[in-house]
Amino acid sequence: MVPDAVILAGGLATRLGDLAAATPKCLMPVAGRPFVDHLLWDLRRHGVRRVVFAVGRLGEQVESHVGDGSAFGLQAVYSREESAMGTGGALALAAEHVTTDEALVLNGDSLFDVNYLDLAVRLRSAAAGSARAVIALREVEDASRYGSVRVAGGGDAADGDRRAVAAPTACVAAFDEKGVSGPGLVSGGVYCVQSSLLRSLPREPHSLETEVFPRLVVEGELYGAVYDGLFIDIGVPDSLELAQTAVAAWRRRPVAFLDRDGVLNVDVNYLHKPEQVVWLPGAIEAVRELNDAGYLVIVVTNQAGIGRGFYTESDFEVFTAWMAERLADAGAHVDAVYHCPHHPTEALPGWREDCECRKPRPGMFLRAIAEWDVDVERSFMVGDKPGDLEAARAAGIARGVLFTGGDLRDAVRPLMG
Repeated sequence: MVPDAVILAGGLATRLGDLAAATPKCLMPVAGRPFVDHLLWDLRRHGVRRVVFAVGRLGEQVESHVGDGSAFGLQAVYSREESAMGTGGALALAAEHVTTDEALVLNGDSLFDVNYLDLAVRLRSAAAGSARAVIALREVEDASRYGSVRVAGGGDAADGDRRAVAAPTACVAAFDEKGVSGPGLVSGGVYCVQSSLLRSLPREPHSLETEVFPRLVVEGELYGAVYDGLFIDIGVPDSLELAQTAVAAWRRRPVAFLDRDGVLNVDVNYLHKPEQVVWLPGAIEAVRELNDAGYLVIVVTNQAGIGRGFYTESDFEVFTAWMAERLADAGAHVDAVYHCPHHPTEALPGWREDCECRKPRPGMFLRAIAEWDVDVERSFMVGDKPGDLEAARAAGIARGVLFTGGDLRDAVRPLMG
């Protein structure tokens, strides 16, 4: 299951002074667009479809910008505080809008490049013991601005490499006060929590960080996992300035283009039902490794079964969503799926077209390159037919491999750089 997300967007922005006097922090311009746009882009590509905004001061500006969320490919709803409630109180109010068993919680003024679905998998695994929340942690050179987080067994007990899929999740042992200089683990402002915890919070002013989390530490119910992705907090002017270039660079990524049938799953003619699916060896794990290595994973698939009338566009979308849920169960995701429903000779009227999107033509690739900030030189294609690679090359994707069987990880790893 992909959790709902809650974005805490009601902070007072005191550290930004006049810069944020009339603008919420989450709407501060970063890399050419409001900061929240980058958070929503990242959530959406991980499969999150519902975001609850906990808003307070200047919240009407957030609502005006994001609206119902459809412009960002998701649903946005709003929890409004009439007076300052702190992060804990804001989450207590937002809890009534959360529809999933777990929820992602993000600070609206920071960005941490973590695998959100991995964080959810970790919570479910640790919850088999006692966990009610998992914090995404980051190693920094100077923890004095944030206050450090200590985990059971020391900092090395948690996952020190975001690419290490099976690394353990460590119990949080203590929070240290701000002001102590030196390296350490800090909270990256991204959490995955049991929704029941949110609903148990008092609807009164209090702090998640200084009141709720320390209580969970005492009860042994708070865990942490270390990631090494981009971490930036725009809450102070220097970091806001740094974010302008750092976030722009973070958005530009290489793409692993994958065919679907014959690469992710056994190629069954006109596959469109869950009961037909047989995942190929290493397919889910390969997607997960690509996610954690910073690649966008984009599926490009011919789907002439739609044009031939064997199933509908709606059937395809439902099936695609089912596959996404199965990937999410393993902490993996596909960023986008492009499909061609046409056939030049065999399709029904209205679908019979010698189009540019059907492989071996490059239309799907060109559309993806136009819609995503793609590092073309580092991107590659994995397909099971020569036409897959021909289409990629026509779009400028020079690297690729013809997958003829075996473990998909063995095919993609040599292409990852």
